[in-house]
Amino acid sequence: MSHYRKLVRDNIPQILDEKGVSYTQTIADDTEYKKELIKKLLEEATEFAEQSSVEELADVLEVVAALKKLEEYADVEAVCLDKREERGGFEKRIILEGEK
Repeated sequence: MSHYRKLVRDNIPQILDEKGVSYTQTIADDTEYKKELIKKLLEEATEFAEQSSVEELADVLEVVAALKKLEEYADVEAVCLDKREERGGFEKRIILEGEK
């Protein structure tokens, strides 16, 4: 039996209860929550890179939405717009090649 410890969606404990699955749950403090969200973002981005499914992209967006609610990322949309204005987006599909 393997051990896990990870941030899960809010309804997972209820789903596990209905299935009779045993688990222990704690509530993350602010510091741990941010750390776990970043870990979850990497996990979900990796799964999306491997499967490229709409479900995996939805998981990535859900984690990003949670991160955007943290105070230090509250202005991320404005920063995104500024960067898009200065550097553009990715609509033109430009691929650069060169030496590092």
